[in-house]
Parts: sequence; structure tokens; C-alpha cells
Amino acid sequence: MDMSNPLEAAGTGRIRVGQAAEMLGVTVETVRRWEAEGRLRLERSSGGQRLVPIDEVTRLLAERRRAGVERPIVAGSARNRFPGIVTRIERDGVAAVVEIVAGPHRVVSLMTAEAVDELGLSVGDEAIGVVKATNVIVEIPSSRESRG
Repeated sequence: MDMSNPLEAAGTGRIRVGQAAEMLGVTVETVRRWEAEGRLRLERSSGGQRLVPIDEVTRLLAERRRAGVERPIVAGSARNRFPGIVTRIERDGVAAVVEIVAGPHRVVSLMTAEAVDELGLSVGDEAIGVVKATNVIVEIPSSRESRG
């Protein structure tokens, strides 16, 4: 197997150091330092190339997410952004409903209760409701007067 091909490396459950660094939002030097510190386990291909097991990247991403270290969003495809205030959070063991009042608009999101915890959402917090929809339904309200 040619480990210089990233697709073949990924097929083994391992990716190249540069790819892991990109996914983690750090430099290759940081990945190598983490290996030296014992924070990240690397493996070697039969040709001696350093490869990072995908489960190691997943573990580090989860750790960084819990610590509040996220890669910043630099671009997105959603154009409908509604900055507002969280006015309601209803949750059960798994799901949560979060309502944001954004000017004259009310944006309601159904998400996991875990997401509410990770975001640290509370009623009164500022938040941005981002809407990306492939279907928009248009309705016409009935008239109060009969058309005759």
C-alpha cells in the first residue's frame, strides 16, 4: 500500500500529519510536539511515514471542544442570520427547543440538550439564529371578508 496517497492512508484509519494538523487547526510542528509530549499517538507506515490514527484526531477534537477551543468560522453558506436574544429554552433528557427573538422575527431551533449545554445557553443570552433551508413554503392568509 502506498502511504503517500492520502486516500489510501485514510482507508487504513490513519491520516497524514499535515491533514491531522489542518483538521485540528494547528501546525504540523504542534502535532509533532504533541507526539513527543505523549499527548498524541502517531504510527509509522511501512515506509516510515508518520501517520495519525483517525481516532486520535477525533479524541483531540472532542477534548478541544470541551475546553472551548474551536476553529473559527471564516465563511458559511447560510445568508439568513437573525441576531437576537434567547427568550425560551425547553429541554428534556435528549432534545431542547430554543427560541430567539430577533427584531420582529421569532426563530425557533430544535437541537440536542447536549448542544444547549455546550453552548452554555441561557434565557437572556445574545444569540444568532442562522437559517439555511432548501425549501421555503409560502402561504396566503385567508381574507376575513368573503370574496364575492
